[in-house]
Amino acid sequence: MFITYLLERYRAWLRYRQTLNELSRLSERELADVGLNRYDIDTTARRYAEI
Repeated sequence: MFITYLLERYRAWLRYRQTLNELSRLSERELADVGLNRYDIDTTARRYAEI
């Protein structure tokens, strides 16, 4: 069970990092097109990864 928990947490962290990286690469205009600003990136990445 503990190993399963660790794997879930690791996968969530990987989703967080990937989402954070992808959103960080977007321009201000592209972020605005999807309804975000630079300050929303971390929160959105955490929400998506379910951290």
